[in-house]
Amino acid sequence: MAMASGTNADNPEVLILAGSESDRDIVAKAEKVLQAANVGYRFEIASAHRNPDRVADLAGRAAEDGFRVVIAAAGLAAALPGVVAAHTTLPVIGLPVGAGPLRGADALLAIAMMPPGVPVATVGIDNGANAAHLALRILGRASKPPGA
Repeated sequence: MAMASGTNADNPEVLILAGSESDRDIVAKAEKVLQAANVGYRFEIASAHRNPDRVADLAGRAAEDGFRVVIAAAGLAAALPGVVAAHTTLPVIGLPVGAGPLRGADALLAIAMMPPGVPVATVGIDNGANAAHLALRILGRASKPPGA
């Protein structure tokens, strides 16, 4: 299943991947921030476990498709951000989803514990807004923190 949306859809700079449609509410927080900043993005659902070839393809061609940053949302084992980072040189932001009995703590640790040479930035559990704010900073379009 694939979904595309966003502003500047002809020239999206941020690729947002989610492992499951159930992650959509968390991703919506990132979309809202990117829309407010008028930054184009594309949203796709691709699981590192159920669709590994598709994930490798999306990540492997992300730079040539014009993306500059990838946000990868995943829960539980949270393999998606690391798999994406293994297939691209673009910055990857891992967005841990609060799912399962550990409510995202396992996803947070899995994303943070990448091996050397496979860097993944990490934001807080379910914090799609911060994933987008970090993407904006990477793009050089920093948004001001609340109250600044």
